[in-house]
Amino acid sequence: MTFRTALCDLLGIDYPIVQSGMGAIAGPELVAEVCRAGGLGILAGLNVPPDDLRAMIKKVRALTDRPFGVNLWLHRALRPPIDPAEVGDDVVRGAQGMLNRFREHLGIPTTWTRPNRAPDLIDASIRVVLDERPAVFSAALGWLEPALADECRRRNIKIMAMVSSVEDARAATATGADVIVAQGGEAGGHRSIDGKPASPEPTTIGVMSLLPQVVDAVRVPVVAAGGIADGRGLVAALALGAGGVLLGTRFVATRESMAPEIYKKRLLESESGDTTVTDTLSGLWARALANRFTREYTEAGAPVLPPLVQRGAANDVFVGALNRGDADYYPMMAGQSVGLVRDLPGAGEVVETIIREARAVLSALPGRIRQTP
Repeated sequence: MTFRTALCDLLGIDYPIVQSGMGAIAGPELVAEVCRAGGLGILAGLNVPPDDLRAMIKKVRALTDRPFGVNLWLHRALRPPIDPAEVGDDVVRGAQGMLNRFREHLGIPTTWTRPNRAPDLIDASIRVVLDERPAVFSAALGWLEPALADECRRRNIKIMAMVSSVEDARAATATGADVIVAQGGEAGGHRSIDGKPASPEPTTIGVMSLLPQVVDAVRVPVVAAGGIADGRGLVAALALGAGGVLLGTRFVATRESMAPEIYKKRLLESESGDTTVTDTLSGLWARALANRFTREYTEAGAPVLPPLVQRGAANDVFVGALNRGDADYYPMMAGQSVGLVRDLPGAGEVVETIIREARAVLSALPGRIRQTP
């Protein structure tokens, strides 16, 4: 039982398991371990200066000769980054006032000033990806221009696009995506859409409903994301027509993950009901572990700054919380599969365990099905 699918043949991997390119989590060591075990590791490129991104890609290549990917956001709020000077004074003051409550608790200086504008990195980072030619360009939270898709195709770089709706899946394939990741509402991290809807409701379709619809709508391999952390999830996704699965939360809780210890510890202690979809962490809707930051900010009804401006404003709070080892004020992206995660293995062990579990599930399945004439 090899579990080799069309996705494996397309990407040159042994097993249909993809590790999510989670920002500040998925570094070269994590990526290389997943690749060596036969899956596809994806390097996080978000907010990484281009020279550093190039160095990280080279480090992955020094650690493994297996195919890997690089993830970048194509969100309109980053191309170019939103200028905080365009945000109204009342919104800035309301957000900073809320953040000042957290700063006081953490013993760091308060401020009423506007956050700095984020560096404009995406186009230069795309150029690095094109120059370095990883096996996969993993795109999220935005759209591929046809010209970029053509550039990737000329370099034999496969394009993997994450979507959260059938309409977006059709649009992504029309612009050149080779693989679609169907992100169910259970998934951790940011909702993979461009712009920001008034509420997260349009992005909360569960993977059991979304996946087969996307499979029916497109003619490229589809990868399931959301609520999957073990071999049972892999088998279920394959049964629904997926060519593979993408895991994020499971790989946060690994030895090679760059997540700080307070994050890993809280994740191992949490249940599925401990997550929330919030815009308070970055200004974009994202599923994360609820903590005092997300709860108190939401309950106060304080204004949230525009996409990623909010993240810049709150960064000193997050750094202060990390320095104090205080997980109640630190952002911890996690999906509802968190309730299945109870140990901290190596990333390669995760791949091997999922395949072993999936084989056991398939072997036991005939005995669980009662057939009648």
